[in-house]
Amino acid sequence: MTYEIFNPEQLGPAKGWNNAMLAPAGGRVLFIAGQTARAADGQVPDVGFVEQFALALDNVMAALEAAGGKPEHVGRMTVFVTDVGAYRESLKELGDVWRPRMGRNYPAMALLGVTELVDHNAMVEIETTAVIPPTMHADDAPVMA
Repeated sequence: MTYEIFNPEQLGPAKGWNNAMLAPAGGRVLFIAGQTARAADGQVPDVGFVEQFALALDNVMAALEAAGGKPEHVGRMTVFVTDVGAYRESLKELGDVWRPRMGRNYPAMALLGVTELVDHNAMVEIETTAVIPPTMHADDAPVMA
């Protein structure tokens, strides 16, 4: 499944995101709640910004995979951060975190600076929407799962 990507010239070059992505017909929409670096015990580890981004993205990937999705199914992502400066200063390191998890898939994205997040100690929260293709049965007839 591939999205049709739209990056109109009047919006300037998209670098590390796409401006609009159109999902193919027949997919299932998956809404993933905002994920922080929270571990299974409910605690956010006291680690740096890049490490928290990596853990939050790992949590997004866990929810995506649990629903049968893959990184290329992600069409939209909103990233909330408590320190926009830390985000800007970490772009290379964030790319190193991104590629093993998302490859060269760059969804339509927004980054928002916020004063704090609900999870104590959290610096990053990632909310995601994916479109997962219908599952296939042995007779290759598409069905909605």
